[in-house]
Amino acid sequence: MSAKSFLVALSLFAVSAVGHAQQPNPLDAVPEKMPFDLPYGEPIKLDRAQTLIQAAVAEAKKHNWKLNIAVADSGGNLVAFQRMDGAQLASIEISQHKARAAVTFRRETKAYENAIQVSNYNYVTTLDGVIASRGGIPLIVDGKIIGAIGCSGGTGSQDEVVCKVGADSLK
Repeated sequence: MSAKSFLVALSLFAVSAVGHAQQPNPLDAVPEKMPFDLPYGEPIKLDRAQTLIQAAVAEAKKHNWKLNIAVADSGGNLVAFQRMDGAQLASIEISQHKARAAVTFRRETKAYENAIQVSNYNYVTTLDGVIASRGGIPLIVDGKIIGAIGCSGGTGSQDEVVCKVGADSLK
């Protein structure tokens, strides 16, 4: 490399470094309150978990979507699971992962999808147990997390629709 081309490359690097350094990092903001600060409650019971799954299956059947549906308790342990006829096998584990992630991180898994796809917070991929795909929703009763529901087998938006119906059946 000639001295002239080296100086050009060096000046381009310096300009890009200066431009990059001037960008504020939105992660430097310090919120006043803890986000997603919901306490864990008593674990969801089997009969209630099965009711959620029945509501979710009914919604999936309306659309002819073949899904896997999992309910985890407030400790992230599987309580109930159903694989609809014809649902893809890979989505068995994914539905359970979505339920576990939603309860352990106390937020919908859509938050991680948005963090990566919309906000470019790629650091999220370094967090153990995260799944950046919608379709995992915490189950909240009296302001406490009693578990989570996770759906998989369709598109993320299909999974989310079915999970919301299941979660809403708690009310």
